[in-house]
Amino acid sequence: MSDGPLIVQSDKTILLEVDHEKATEARHAIAAFAELERAPEHVHTYRVTPLGLWNARAAGIDAEKVLDTLLRYSRFPVPHSLLIDVEETMSRYGRLRLEKDPQHGLVMRTDDYPVLEEVMRAKKIAPLLGPRIDGETVVVHSSERGQLKQALLKIGWPADDRAGYVDGTPHPIALEETGWSLRPYQRLAAENFWAGGSGVVVLPCGAGKTLVGAAAMAQSSTTTLILVTNTVSARQWKQELLKRTSLTEDEIGEYSGSVKEVRPVTIATYQVLTVKRGGLYPHLELVDQNDWGLIVYDEVHLLPAPIFRMTADLQARRRLGLTATLVREDGREGEVFSLIGPKRYDAPWKDIEAQGYIAPADCVEVRVDLPREERMAYAMADDADKYRLCASSETKTDVVERLVARHANDQLLVIGQYIDQLDEIGERVNAPVIKGSTSVKERQRLFDAFRAGELNRLVVSKVANFSIDLPEAAVAIQVSGSFGSRQEEAQRLGRLLRPKADGRAARFYALVARDTLDQEFAAKRQRFLAEQGYAYRIVDAADLAKD
Repeated sequence: MSDGPLIVQSDKTILLEVDHEKATEARHAIAAFAELERAPEHVHTYRVTPLGLWNARAAGIDAEKVLDTLLRYSRFPVPHSLLIDVEETMSRYGRLRLEKDPQHGLVMRTDDYPVLEEVMRAKKIAPLLGPRIDGETVVVHSSERGQLKQALLKIGWPADDRAGYVDGTPHPIALEETGWSLRPYQRLAAENFWAGGSGVVVLPCGAGKTLVGAAAMAQSSTTTLILVTNTVSARQWKQELLKRTSLTEDEIGEYSGSVKEVRPVTIATYQVLTVKRGGLYPHLELVDQNDWGLIVYDEVHLLPAPIFRMTADLQARRRLGLTATLVREDGREGEVFSLIGPKRYDAPWKDIEAQGYIAPADCVEVRVDLPREERMAYAMADDADKYRLCASSETKTDVVERLVARHANDQLLVIGQYIDQLDEIGERVNAPVIKGSTSVKERQRLFDAFRAGELNRLVVSKVANFSIDLPEAAVAIQVSGSFGSRQEEAQRLGRLLRPKADGRAARFYALVARDTLDQEFAAKRQRFLAEQGYAYRIVDAADLAKD
């Protein structure tokens, strides 16, 4: 028995003692292959999953290193059955390989004849395959490369895709590092992606994921399609590429609801590609009819279902996914793994903070009590209405007013889910409200005014969750969220993490109604940030004056 911070259990859970002197070191080591499930104050629970182990294997971490990590940090002997299971699970990755063949085009090979025999007999896989060449090789229909990888993952035999990529149409792109340079982790992320060919880079909000994309584009020097969440994000990408690369205005096109430009570098929104007419997606021809050498998926954790289908047909193109968190509330992380690629680089948020590239953050959960009338209405409400009632309590609006007064000189955001709640808060604190009905032009104007310091407070709906660059924001007050969404919580904190000129910490308040679904969902939302090392102080609304 040692004095390690981990307790490794036979049900594949790992308990981490948060207050142990080696807890941070151990957390970083297990994050490569284990997923956080629960994060109360003193003991966090992780789970070892096949997908986590296969992601680690694809990133070059072998079973020996995983087992060494568990043995080194475990307080008690690691169950022998788990050690064997980890080794056997990781050995399944790459037993099947997709490779180019000069005669047959695309083939699947194995050194393990029974495995190939097994998968060829699977009902969902057989239609994706062509004729058997020999005992270890079978032809794959090239158009089914993505679907095959998905199907193999689902039956527990993830393929190592070594079939390479088409070059795409050449187009010169160079980084222009004048007065700035790539940070070491950005350069390493781009190099890891390129070495792997396709995959996902995970970096905190504010850590410069766009620059990793630009570095990959410079390495590729081909026509590039960039997929983003909204038009405001598309224009931010364009501005950044014009500033950081050799690309000119004429070389970058926007393909959105209002503009349809196809240029050597084209930035398209997910929304326009998923517009459906007569059962078809007319704008997918943007993807099909152009010889892209690189496709960049911004906020890859948000990929809509039609984009997954499109991605299945794009396996011959290099694909780079960028995100702050690979967490998907719909459980489709496996599809990101098989269709975009495995995780190629992942930097813990606190590591980037320690290097001074993102701001430290003080996270405060402010607990409010529902007034008697609201409490009764909540108790009698249908399940479908309960969360809205507690999340948009009038009591929260009063607390927002007090916090806004406290931070009168700070650049401040109020963020929420329900428009009527946000409209009322906007009136009470004299701040403009940005929501779905706000035009792109007006959003741009308000964001620019906030960046310039002409406005020091904004009220924003979930339209500002992703890909909005507001480096001056120092305080955020979250009044309501998308139920228990971990990715949303991470993105909202991320609005604040650009380093502040005076070096101070950002402040993130989450207002939570006590003894309701709001409190339950808040605990779920905070799980990802807890994994990254952030702790929420809990303060009663009545005690805010003392905080």
